[in-house]
Amino acid sequence: MYILGINAYHGDSSACIYKDGQLIAASEEERFRRIKHWAGFPIEAIRFCLQEAGINIEDIDHIAISRDPKVNLGKKALTALKNRLNLGNIINRVKNLKKAASIEEEFMEHFNLKAGGLKAKIHNVEHHRSHLASAFFASSFEESALLSIDGFGDFTSTMTGIGKGNKIEVLDTVSYPHSIGVFYTTFTQWLGFPHYGDEYKVMGLAPYGQPSYLEQLRKVIKLKDNGLFELELKYFNHPKKGVNMVWEGGIPAMDSLYSETLINEFGPARKADEPLTQVHKDWATSVQRITEELIYHLLTHLQQKTGLESVCIAGGVAQNSVANGKILLKTPFKKVYIPPAGHDAGTCIGAALWVYNQVLGQPRTAPMLHGYLGSRFSNQDIEALLQQKNISYQKLEGEALFSKVTDCLINSGVVGWFQGRAEFGPRALGHRSIIADPRREDAKEILNAKIKRRESFRPFAPSILKQHIPNYFEQVDDVPFMEKVFLIKEEQRAKIPAVTHVDGTGRLQSVEQEIEPKYYGLIHNFYEKTGVPILLNTSFNENEPIVNTPEEALNCFLRTKMDMLVLEDILIER
Repeated sequence: MYILGINAYHGDSSACIYKDGQLIAASEEERFRRIKHWAGFPIEAIRFCLQEAGINIEDIDHIAISRDPKVNLGKKALTALKNRLNLGNIINRVKNLKKAASIEEEFMEHFNLKAGGLKAKIHNVEHHRSHLASAFFASSFEESALLSIDGFGDFTSTMTGIGKGNKIEVLDTVSYPHSIGVFYTTFTQWLGFPHYGDEYKVMGLAPYGQPSYLEQLRKVIKLKDNGLFELELKYFNHPKKGVNMVWEGGIPAMDSLYSETLINEFGPARKADEPLTQVHKDWATSVQRITEELIYHLLTHLQQKTGLESVCIAGGVAQNSVANGKILLKTPFKKVYIPPAGHDAGTCIGAALWVYNQVLGQPRTAPMLHGYLGSRFSNQDIEALLQQKNISYQKLEGEALFSKVTDCLINSGVVGWFQGRAEFGPRALGHRSIIADPRREDAKEILNAKIKRRESFRPFAPSILKQHIPNYFEQVDDVPFMEKVFLIKEEQRAKIPAVTHVDGTGRLQSVEQEIEPKYYGLIHNFYEKTGVPILLNTSFNENEPIVNTPEEALNCFLRTKMDMLVLEDILIER
């Protein structure tokens, strides 16, 4: 039985494919289109999944889309009438919903199918149920509390539940116009970061400030005694105007969410090209702190309500790795699972698992222990490309390769590391990574000068051999997807300045030999030569989606000042 899961007509559109409960492949559409957060129908990701499975679209038994246009129709109509929402925005949303409702027509058109040519049964799975399923059904927990939290999806921003076996029960929801995701995005825009997905910049900026504006922000978002929350709507545009989103054919975009009231009370919005002052940094700190308070408020009440020790979390706000790193410290939960693609791209997996487990009643699939589900290429593919382009290279294997790369890193080199299957999700986890020596105080400057050219306040991540976490971090946990930020032990910070943020933290990735032997082998070789079991890891890209093919990796290498490129066992030097 084949199930195709898709996230369509939404940011980070994506596709995945399951065969008899086994996940064969998954990828975001942006990897093929080369446009960040690409929104629309993920036809290239679908074709990739079918190719990996070795089948045609006619062989698919079920198609699960992580949108359900029929959900909350009454609430949508009532809100539109009550607030006299902008007619143009309503029309745009209706058009978007119609596309989600007529998904069969998209398949018929893209695959040139005749009437009746698509045998698959189509399932519309509500957005937040897809999020919950992407976390719980992919976890190792037999029973768990569940939280989905993001901007909006199918008119809901937050959903809690309980997962047990192969079933999920929804407990509570928070509906439009109240949303912690919208709260964070609104202040992200106000602080001068206008692009879709810029929220991580506020998270990176927050450690540079003080939480000076908590009391002002407590007027904007209110925690309720029932464990949920409400926005003070006068600070936001979306309750009256709706949210004008662009979901088609490129980068998602939205109108400004902050209202004149917010500007009048808190000051003018920063323009994107204006310098960041200490006031902006203090606001970023305060927004991050209030968001954390709300997440822990939700989770504490959820734990008290369910009495469970484990929690699974997904949704765009679940990408807030700073908040995630404190969950076990700030709430009664003892275990937490966040999938590698907790954001909207991961809803393709959630929709597919909802159908497989919840609808069809099939037994749980194997836990998702890694996110290596995307494109892959052989040494032969790579050599053919390099020979065609007349580029010199070496072929090395095992310790010889690791030793050569390590020597480059020790000598202040920056290395592009392209291995195995591409990661599914927003973070490079040692398969499509740029790596450097974490001991160098100037490593961040070197990376930004040679490749990244990004804001100086954004940190780089440490990939660490799992068994060494207790020696370097104040908390010990599995962090395979770089989904948590932990405090680095004070005595170790001077050893790894390149991956120690200004507040003494690091967004770590724990690396296990059984799951990723090649990346583990490289870090271990570096450890043997330096005594440090850590590499600086950042995504293999230059203001673009993470590279997906050897040719894209080579192009990035050639147009930047990277010192070495490793494509599987093929090594290229300047």
